[in-house]
Amino acid sequence: MNWYLKVIKNNYANFNGRARRKEYWMFNLINFIIFFVLYLTVGLSTNSYTGEASGLGITALTLMFIYCVAVFIPSLAVTVRRLHDIDKSGWWYLISFIPFGVLVILVFTCLDGTPSNNRFGSDPKA
Repeated sequence: MNWYLKVIKNNYANFNGRARRKEYWMFNLINFIIFFVLYLTVGLSTNSYTGEASGLGITALTLMFIYCVAVFIPSLAVTVRRLHDIDKSGWWYLISFIPFGVLVILVFTCLDGTPSNNRFGSDPKA
């Protein structure tokens, strides 16, 4: 949870520097859990026959939308900093908009970072 809060509080829109694998993946794990709980709330409060949402479902859907908008910039920033850790420019993120580009980003985020200083800063593990 500390890694998630670190990204949200300290590095909300910080595209400079580097992010460890642990910081990136812990942020995405907590992000996924929160999104899943909100999604589950919407799903359980929706009438399965008519598809109409109850008052709780509409509130949860609104919360889910607000949450997605709120974490868009930190999610983008931590991904760019993760790419910086493997000595790639943040512009590599744009490859995710072409077919199978998401797989390239997935591989990049799984790679170990540069063990010493690189052009984006010092090693975050040190």
